[in-house]
Amino acid sequence: MSSTEPRPLLVAVDIGGTFTDVTLQDTATGQAWMAKTPSTPHDPSEAFLAGVLLALEGAGRGASGIGRVLHGTTVATNLILEGRTARTALVTTTGFRHVLEIGRADLPRRDNLWAWIKPKRPVPPEHVFEVAGRIAADGSELTPLDEAAIPAIAARIRAMGAEAVAICFLHAFANPGHEQRALALLRASLPDLAVTASTEVLPVVREYERSMAAVLNAAVMPAVSTYLGRLEARLAEAGIAAPLLLMKSNGGVAGSAAIRRAPAQTALSGPAAGVVGARAAAEAAGVQNLITVDIGGTSADICLIAEGRIGLTQSGRVGPWPLPLPMLDMVTIGAGGGSIARIGAGGALTVGPQSAGAAPGPACYGRGGTEPTVTDAHLYLGHLTPALLGGRMALDPALAEAALARVATPLGLSLEDAARGILAIADNNMVGAIRVVSVERGHDPRGFVLVPFGGAGPLHGAALARLLGIRSVMVPQAPGVLCAQGLAAADLRAEFSRSIARPLATATTEEIEQGFSRLEAEAAAWFADEAVAEADRGGARVALMRYAEQGFELPIPWAGLAGLGEAFAAAHRALYGFDLPGIAVEIVTLRLTATGALHGAPQPRPTGGDAEAARIGTQPMRLPGGIATVPVLDRARLGAGARFAGPAIVTQLDATTLVPPGWDAMIEPTGVMMLHARD
Repeated sequence: MSSTEPRPLLVAVDIGGTFTDVTLQDTATGQAWMAKTPSTPHDPSEAFLAGVLLALEGAGRGASGIGRVLHGTTVATNLILEGRTARTALVTTTGFRHVLEIGRADLPRRDNLWAWIKPKRPVPPEHVFEVAGRIAADGSELTPLDEAAIPAIAARIRAMGAEAVAICFLHAFANPGHEQRALALLRASLPDLAVTASTEVLPVVREYERSMAAVLNAAVMPAVSTYLGRLEARLAEAGIAAPLLLMKSNGGVAGSAAIRRAPAQTALSGPAAGVVGARAAAEAAGVQNLITVDIGGTSADICLIAEGRIGLTQSGRVGPWPLPLPMLDMVTIGAGGGSIARIGAGGALTVGPQSAGAAPGPACYGRGGTEPTVTDAHLYLGHLTPALLGGRMALDPALAEAALARVATPLGLSLEDAARGILAIADNNMVGAIRVVSVERGHDPRGFVLVPFGGAGPLHGAALARLLGIRSVMVPQAPGVLCAQGLAAADLRAEFSRSIARPLATATTEEIEQGFSRLEAEAAAWFADEAVAEADRGGARVALMRYAEQGFELPIPWAGLAGLGEAFAAAHRALYGFDLPGIAVEIVTLRLTATGALHGAPQPRPTGGDAEAARIGTQPMRLPGGIATVPVLDRARLGAGARFAGPAIVTQLDATTLVPPGWDAMIEPTGVMMLHARD
């Protein structure tokens, strides 16, 4: 794609559970504008367009100047989590009707052996249809596909009232011929249904995971297609003729046509955009090792970036289901500004995972909420100013106090102790998740910089860092809309994979190169579909490897067969603390990551003055030693080099940063705010 566009405006929209965030950038000058508007869960496209128009109004620009629209969406994720997917049928190889029911023998991590109940599968056995035909593991045909049975299967699928169909045949990753033929026949017989094959979504080993990926992809296709159609119609009505690009779980973006074919690739769309934005901000500030904490109204998403590289995993899950598509390696928990505090069994105070969401929201929003939330606790303690969104959204301290009393009075606590308890529980919940991506994977968090963002992230950054022993916190320029900014920083990206299952000892360079060549041919077709110029194309080869009979693989960058075994052993030692000399090593899957540079806008630099020039007032804050009057600073008025000490509150349109006692803050030349612990 060309870096010089006749329409220089780029708009990026991230829809969260509470707010919809919008960033509008001029790619020629780097000038940027932000907007936040309440989300509209009944129709997310309403808030999408409202936010875009709000940003255009603030910039004084017209819709015709927009040349690119980027979007992070949780539509597919929410459909899966809430069980609102389309009625789906599965067509599989004879003998594999119960592959979804059998699943895996292991229980989900941290679940109780005696209390765990296997969740109801998205496709019950009575909606699974078998067809004769068999491909061997080496790709040879053992039994021809019974094409004559397909019309009868199609009739049964229509009779059951299905809206979508998934196809997953045994060993299709080695030879997709049977799947592709069944796909063509079923699409011809069922033209009004969404039909997908596993090799279009995840052409790799493991029958259960591949079947689940195909089923989940098919199950969200109708709703995602409807949503994208509605969104594109709204954009057209507003006079926005720019192409729509959507964030995928792997940290890249793709066109709406590609997402319609494989909507499951957007399962971690929003959180992935935030991580991409955090890495871009950290890279500009010279920070290579960081832990990102994206705290919104409902959830907290945590990711570790070592040496500037975002890790990918193919062991991802959405709710109870495995979804082994390439996605950013992160952990998500139910903790956010809207997390509700309640008295649980045994009289213990709990926080989350239930959230007040966008409607009614925290009690202090004055929209009918009565239960205490993390936001109400912050307001009572004086961590928040009486208004958000640049003064457009007033907060009611009296409503926050009344909500806090609902847990404080039964527990015999003061309102202050209850508020501190709520924040302490929420912080410790998040610290536990941070340790999962750091300590449990061999990383000492004390060697990293914490990067909090999201609407509530900068309120918790210093407290989380203190609990982890981290001494530096980096708050991006626009932390509350960083997911939207991350969309603007992302490139087009797609993964192409093929399983080969070869012992390393017998693998040849020729067969590996042939495998990668086939993947590069697929990538070339994708580049053409996405109109990526030759100069903007890039690719990275990876071999997914394991010890013989292991149940998982490690990604090893491909640099030829020489030294590949040693690289795998080193990666295994780094992750697990040991390797297994003398045990055979296998190359299971080849993966090619294709990227298309999109040339985002340059980041604006801070233009304000010192801390005194940025002071816009003071307000009382409840500290452990008593009430203190603390300065309130306007982030937009803080220039590069501005320094100040905590306690202080830094406000901006999209977020509030709490600088507690014992911390110093400084604005870096890139615009990020660095907090450093004094003790």
